[in-house]
Amino acid sequence: MFYSQNIRELRQYYKTAWNKKLKKENLSDLEKNICYVIELHPEYHQMLNMETLETNFTDNNPYLHLGLHLAIQEQIKTNRPNGIKNVYIALLKKYTSHQTEHALMEILENTLHTAIKNNHEPDEKVYLQACEELLHKLI
Repeated sequence: MFYSQNIRELRQYYKTAWNKKLKKENLSDLEKNICYVIELHPEYHQMLNMETLETNFTDNNPYLHLGLHLAIQEQIKTNRPNGIKNVYIALLKKYTSHQTEHALMEILENTLHTAIKNNHEPDEKVYLQACEELLHKLI
């Protein structure tokens, strides 16, 4: 119950931020970031107006997708793991920021799934190495 309540609260936060944006209310910095990512995904706009807080997405979870965008943006801001910002900047020479985030998000999601499956913390070194390999493959 604790886990699903946290998920529900997080999803509600996304929906609240989006509704505040639509009503032109003041937004916190985090709400601005959330709304920016939502704006990039018009396919999710309708979902944010429906009752999806309790939905158990088995495939293509829009909340996970939005959260991964935010995670990548935070990694770039903090350069953690060390070197991720350089990978991002190099990818921007050929791809848009949105495309670049999507490429990195796929690696992040795989890294997180592996960590959960193996019941251990995500390995930043393995994650960064996969991002660097992607860079060399795409550039």
